[in-house]
Amino acid sequence: MIQNENDLRMMVQKMNATEAEIGKAIIGQKDVIRQVMLAMLSGGNVLLEGVPGLGKTQLVKAIASTCSMDFSRIQFTPDLMPADVTGTDLIVRQQDRNTFQFQPGPIFANLVLADEINRATPKTQSALLEAMQEHTVTVGNNTYKLKEPFMVLATQNPIENEGTYPLPEAQLDRFIFKIQVEFPSLEELKQIMDITVTNRKVNLTPVLSGEEILSMRAAIRDIPMSEAVERYALSLVVATHPEVAGAPECVKRYVSCGASPRAAQAIFQTSKARALLDGRFNVSFDDIKAVAYPALRHRIVPGFEAMADNVTADDIIGGIIASVQV
Repeated sequence: MIQNENDLRMMVQKMNATEAEIGKAIIGQKDVIRQVMLAMLSGGNVLLEGVPGLGKTQLVKAIASTCSMDFSRIQFTPDLMPADVTGTDLIVRQQDRNTFQFQPGPIFANLVLADEINRATPKTQSALLEAMQEHTVTVGNNTYKLKEPFMVLATQNPIENEGTYPLPEAQLDRFIFKIQVEFPSLEELKQIMDITVTNRKVNLTPVLSGEEILSMRAAIRDIPMSEAVERYALSLVVATHPEVAGAPECVKRYVSCGASPRAAQAIFQTSKARALLDGRFNVSFDDIKAVAYPALRHRIVPGFEAMADNVTADDIIGGIIASVQV
């Protein structure tokens, strides 16, 4: 709970210190780091997309190092089974009789790295659905609660199709953000070489604890949002549907399916988190516009004409923002 401006200032300082610590290991990518922090404070999961070698996995490891929480990594492959993710019941010999004992899988951690998530089969991908949405795991007749805070950070390579299984819309909708990891600039690339091809080592210090994250999540829910800002955020989500009266022309032409109500939840939660990190007690229109791209880009399904005209989801979102009046 935020009692006064001092509480807000302390939270902002804590998050700034966390981002600075992560920045020691991840050169550049400040927007990516900030968006992951927004998702973490909002209690959501993140899908990181980028070509190989951009530091997606290293970013998740750096976040784990700066947060005093349990971390696990799952390397997704075509032969990975659901039990390899969730865990399974084992037969254990006790007092001259056999009993079943549950052996937790790597999903039982605070921060879970799902590396190359699109390489696993749909059956294994679906093992994550319950954990990502409900924060529980069901094995057999028993349901186990995951410890809080819980967050899945998944990575995928957008240019490789062989041996991959595209994530279904139902699973994509469970990610609060889809973040594009871009290629670094020349100066950033030089700094990356200074770290990776020399004897220089980067040691990260834990800054943020799980209890502090849970406290910040509760505080974010108390940040107010005016009715005008709420209506604007909802209008952006409604405008992604081509069948709605008054939908932008770019949506009618290029979108086959619009965003779900989870998109509105994502925009509301992350815009409040953005306001908090900026040291403000209220959400602005700029907050909504800033989080609209990562919150909507994986929830809009472009049609065939969009692919033919090389129109991306970000292009469509830009058109929606330009057409929806503040």
